Amino acid sequence: MASDPQVVRFEQGSRVPGWDDAADLDKDPAGVPDAATTSVPEDLRAEIEASMAKYPERRSAAIPALFAVQRRYGWCTPQGIEQAACVMRLTPGYLSAVATFYDMLETRAVGKHAVYVCTNISCSLCGADELLAALRDEVGGDADFNLRGFECLGACDIAPMASVNGEYVGPVTLAEVPELVRQIRAGDEPLPAKQLRRRASADPKATAPAADATSVAPVTAHSADATLQS
Repeated sequence: MASDPQVVRFEQGSRVPGWDDAADLDKDPAGVPDAATTSVPEDLRAEIEASMAKYPERRSAAIPALFAVQRRYGWCTPQGIEQAACVMRLTPGYLSAVATFYDMLETRAVGKHAVYVCTNISCSLCGADELLAALRDEVGGDADFNLRGFECLGACDIAPMASVNGEYVGPVTLAEVPELVRQIRAGDEPLPAKQLRRRASADPKATAPAADATSVAPVTAHSADATLQS
């Protein structure tokens, strides 16, 4: 009897680079960094301590702390992780374990423009794979772009969509790709008319007026976390 055909995994996968890197078993485990010898930038320390103050258990602030490191250095550098560990009185290994689990935390140097194209079922059925391919062609080898497929961004109603530096936009057509890439390179708002936060809502306080793009922060892990805490 013939065996069932193997289910082919999506090309984009669902793991961040480095998730399966082998551990160095000959290396001594790192302890909590010495506060007397570990230099931590004051603004980074203040941001991490502010996050810690929101939780009864300091480990709960690991994700906000790592995002603070990533915003400062562009990715979760070993130095940044050690600094965060020093402030939180944790081992660097603990924070590294968190950083390698979550897709939006980068553990290697990446481009400054984070463009994630949702490739999960709703977006895939609406042409996400073609959208990702078109973006790759348009971006070419530009090292300023961190462009990749993403398993799910939770915005099925605007499929196919993408997160551009934390801003949700969609539906994105293939014809809009050149303009979208131009806007990203120029530092302009990405497809303003298609930003999720500008869509009409039954709650008058849920979105800002279209003319005022500065009064509402982009959808990020921090804003989602704040919503869950409220």
